[in-house]
Amino acid sequence: MKKLALLCALAFSFAAGAQTSWPEKIVTIVVPFPAGGSTDTVARALATEMQGKLGQTFIVDNRPGATGTIGAGLVKRAPADGYTLLVSSLGAFVVAPHLLANVPYDATKDFDYISMPVQAPNVLVASPAQKARSVADVIAELKARPGAVTFASSGNGSSDHLSAEVFWQQTGTEGLHVPYKGGAPAVADLLGSQVAYSFQNVNAVLQQIRAGKLHALAVTGDKRSPVLPDVPTLAEAGVKGAEVYSWQGLAAPRGLPPAVKQKLATSAIAAINEPAIKKRLQDQGLEVVASTPAEFTAFQAKEYARWRDLIKSRNIKAD
Repeated sequence: MKKLALLCALAFSFAAGAQTSWPEKIVTIVVPFPAGGSTDTVARALATEMQGKLGQTFIVDNRPGATGTIGAGLVKRAPADGYTLLVSSLGAFVVAPHLLANVPYDATKDFDYISMPVQAPNVLVASPAQKARSVADVIAELKARPGAVTFASSGNGSSDHLSAEVFWQQTGTEGLHVPYKGGAPAVADLLGSQVAYSFQNVNAVLQQIRAGKLHALAVTGDKRSPVLPDVPTLAEAGVKGAEVYSWQGLAAPRGLPPAVKQKLATSAIAAINEPAIKKRLQDQGLEVVASTPAEFTAFQAKEYARWRDLIKSRNIKAD
């Protein structure tokens, strides 16, 4: 019995040592979208800073496809040892599971939620050809031409699409959703006035707004955006209950050793709060959140239920 107890103690000591010495090899951050977008930007900022803080190489591996579910499924199947991580937008975590059949993971059971580095409100923008200069103007147009006023989005189930659905629901109106395969073509057609309006991520259209090429009418946050201080919130414009944020989250396969999870969270939170990184992201319209694992886990559960209920009540389909 004494020998068995000694072996167990040694095994526990070895496991604890392995946990606290993490990372001892390359750490891969999977991004389930193409390079160049907001999620990729956040992941690369984390990788650079965490690499410096932890003294180990962090690489970003872009695995796009199926609204982020291919990359998320890859991470779910990886060992829960802290060497394979996931940085994704809300799509893979709280939207796609309600839109797509046969999603290769359970977002409520298969991940350890580490931190939500950033969030950003969307902004309701009007194309150059539109005369609307207020939310009231948009609502009047929607009521005059129900189901005919076009709203572009980066795809079915994206935060810009869901923002429009919440807006129509809360105002008792109905627009015509025009989904694109990504934000870039949606913004291009907005600039060309092929579509009338869109709820775009602030960071995606900030330069066009500042240049006067798109008209910003309202933001979807619960407060004004620091980079668009003159643009009211939807609530200020009279539309209550339509707060929507796009966000990015850091997760890992469920079952991380506690010491690894804590070390990962601490380094990620410190990385996103590095003054130079924080300023660069804020200048793009992103708001640094840097939540703890407990805070992010609770937030994911709340968002999961919210978008499940909206998708069901609005009968939103993937195609």
